[in-house]
Amino acid sequence: MAVVGWVAFGILLLVCVVALYDVLQRRHSILRTFPVIGHLRFLLEDVGPELRQYIVTGNDEERPFSRDQRRWVYATAKRANASFGFGTDNDLELSANYLIVKPAVFPLPAPAPDDDRLECRKVLGAASGRARAFRPASVVNISGMSFGALSAPAIASLNKGAAIAGCLHNTGEGGVSEHHLHGGDLVFQIGTGYFGCRTPDGRFSLERLVELVDRHPIRAVEIKLSQGAKPGLGGVLPAAKVTPEIARIRGVPVGQTCVSPSTHSAFSDVDSLLDTVEEIAAATGLPVGIKSAVGELGFWEDLANRMVSTGRGVDFITIDGGEGGTGAAPLAFSDHVALPFKLGFSRVHRIFAAAGLDERIVFVGSAKLGFPETALLAMAMGCDLVNVGREAMLALGCIQAQRCHTGRCPTGVATQSRWLTRGLDPQDKAARVANYVGGLRHDLLRLAHACAVSHPALVTLDSFEILDGHFGSRPAGEVFSTPGAGTAKKWDDRVV
Repeated sequence: MAVVGWVAFGILLLVCVVALYDVLQRRHSILRTFPVIGHLRFLLEDVGPELRQYIVTGNDEERPFSRDQRRWVYATAKRANASFGFGTDNDLELSANYLIVKPAVFPLPAPAPDDDRLECRKVLGAASGRARAFRPASVVNISGMSFGALSAPAIASLNKGAAIAGCLHNTGEGGVSEHHLHGGDLVFQIGTGYFGCRTPDGRFSLERLVELVDRHPIRAVEIKLSQGAKPGLGGVLPAAKVTPEIARIRGVPVGQTCVSPSTHSAFSDVDSLLDTVEEIAAATGLPVGIKSAVGELGFWEDLANRMVSTGRGVDFITIDGGEGGTGAAPLAFSDHVALPFKLGFSRVHRIFAAAGLDERIVFVGSAKLGFPETALLAMAMGCDLVNVGREAMLALGCIQAQRCHTGRCPTGVATQSRWLTRGLDPQDKAARVANYVGGLRHDLLRLAHACAVSHPALVTLDSFEILDGHFGSRPAGEVFSTPGAGTAKKWDDRVV
């Protein structure tokens, strides 16, 4: 019995030591939040490939992001080995809509291992003469995710990471919090609730916006018309989540349900939208753009026509695909409302190209574009920048638990629970976000050099084919019906 007692005591002591280490360490948020038992997750992850090979799913079957995609993000964020061995496990010839990048026979030399400098080929706001026009230093930037939907440590990590990587950080429509102020340049998003720039009765206040811009490192303003995962719906932040901090940032009463209407009150048609854009640009000097999902095309045709006939216009357009992410949405909206990115973007870009406006506007793509091949295709289709949202969350440590809507995110990313967020260390996670952004830019540069061009924005659709799953393929320019698919693109040499 004495031996058994000593063994039990030894096991208990070992568990206590492991628990103490887990609580004090800052590298893994899962272990800080769930000491000891959190190791089971890493054990299962280690043996998972062997188990899944015979029992569960393949490397490319999980959604919204496959195991291969998540592994690439995790490895890139940790600066671990992001290579895959033994060759592809995808069935290329029998996979429908499979993307192929066509390498040049005489590619450019591969970039240096630490070369991830990729600035935008256009100057944002220059075409409209904005006083504070600038060339974005990074073609990869962080998409709009609000404080409230994401935790304070998550927002702080994203902003610190943006500062390290030299990219832009979109605030989301929840306003600018102190967690956004860790050195990263901001794109301030204005939603239908006008949080951070609203009057007490919830209407848009230009005066408050100007005050906000004067106090914070805001480089551009984005008016959100709709979001890919739930267009035409608006949003609701339950009263229980409207803490004093969130209420102060958003300019709403504490403890009351916070509603984002489904439509804007500051404008109601294209003319009044353009009036608002020009009013904001004149008052702040900043480039001003819009973000929207794509459904009916009449709006886009009207916008292009008014820009040509009046000279007023948006400086950038962010297209969000229906496959984009959200904290919560009705299943019917997330599954069936709004066109997916490739279809939606190609139709919108075609309209502005036909009107001769495609070089005047900076186009931004959003929705599962945080991987080298999908980002490169988006840029070949006409995007100048890509925004990453959920992929940046994966770099933070998100494990695709898909509990964002419950407030019980186990990694502390999409929750306001102090217990769950305590495991997320902004210093460590900021480095991972920066590594991921830099790694994506580096792989984009490698792919561009394989296509014999110096910058991914100079790649054209002639460098892609789409396999049809029946031993055939179609050129990407034909699939997306893009005029001048092989036309060479030019670098904007303006200096600001």
